[in-house]
Amino acid sequence: MVAREQRELAAFAARSDLSRGRRYQEPEHPYRSIYMRDRDRIIHCTAFRRLEYKTQVFVNHERDYYRTRLTHTMEVAQIARIIARILRINEDLTEAIALAHDIGHTPFGHSGEEALNELMQADGGFEHNLHGLRVVDVLERRYPDFPGLNLTYEVREAIAKHHTTHDHPPASAEFDFSERPLIEAQVVEVADVIAYDSHDIDDGLKSGLLVEKDLNDVALWRRASEAVEARYDKGKLTADLRRIQAVRQIINMEVTDALEATELNLDWLKLKDPGAVRKCRDNVVTFSDKLKGMKKELEQFLMENLYRHHRVLRMVNKAKRFLTEIFNAYVEDVRQLPVEYQRRMKEEELKLREGRRGPGAPDETELEALRQKAARRIVCDYVAGMTDRYAQEDYIKLFTPGERV
Repeated sequence: MVAREQRELAAFAARSDLSRGRRYQEPEHPYRSIYMRDRDRIIHCTAFRRLEYKTQVFVNHERDYYRTRLTHTMEVAQIARIIARILRINEDLTEAIALAHDIGHTPFGHSGEEALNELMQADGGFEHNLHGLRVVDVLERRYPDFPGLNLTYEVREAIAKHHTTHDHPPASAEFDFSERPLIEAQVVEVADVIAYDSHDIDDGLKSGLLVEKDLNDVALWRRASEAVEARYDKGKLTADLRRIQAVRQIINMEVTDALEATELNLDWLKLKDPGAVRKCRDNVVTFSDKLKGMKKELEQFLMENLYRHHRVLRMVNKAKRFLTEIFNAYVEDVRQLPVEYQRRMKEEELKLREGRRGPGAPDETELEALRQKAARRIVCDYVAGMTDRYAQEDYIKLFTPGERV
């Protein structure tokens, strides 16, 4: 496997033999590279499966054809693999990063993240990329020899550093945020925003929240529509087919632009190894200035007409209320938590006691403060791991029967 990577990959691509390895030593597989194993561990973990029932924009139960976090993740991985193959970088690492990039997301999308961030302010807040790192390092328990999935440094770093229009992770002590991410991680960031642009338009139009005639004022959509109409007989284009083909055209335009702009950067930079990627002033994988302008216009349109639509905002505010009330109910009485999480809370409280600073034994006031801190941490883990559906059912059990988001 290493020989194939050395033979086929570009000089600036990440290679298995150059990995900084795993936290816990374990024998590697004779036929699968370390990044193949990372990808497989992510696919088989509980948090990945739960993405099927976590919101992208629309709550999962509203329509069965809207994107969820899982379908979004699959689209990102598909786009990222294409770009990785053309650039001759590590496709296995790229896919692993893509599959893991949203694994720390809460129920109800960014509204759930905002709610937990407010609730966890006393403990440093909540950010889904860093929570994703906690998921793969601590919360997943699938192996008897170590906690978490024991992923490679490169995948873990990419999760922590994932940065897009929608993601602004705070610095983590373990990773050097003054360095650029590996080129494989940069490809996933670009693939993520391409997927966002295309599927949010698609779902917005299908839902009726967006109107196509309004989109005609947006340059990127207009160019895509014109390309579709030039290619196909108008008599064959139903409204649905025109929408589908225009979205397909946007993906193609953005992927093509990203590849062409990145190839120009690579030709100019002449990067010798993955370390040279980290030392670049800006990301190597990017769009042209022209497309960046069109993307900005499109994203502003989506913000004003889709994400701030009254139907979406109504769901957002209701979702925040749901998670806030669920969170507070469990913190108030942790005995309502499943047995596994009660055990984890005792472990967390013990860890906090052992890590405390100060002379003498803690008094009762300090012990209670440590208990509350442990309770917030474990309840946050529990709530963040919920699917939309589970959160709604849990709310019904705890509070008012029959109410849904």
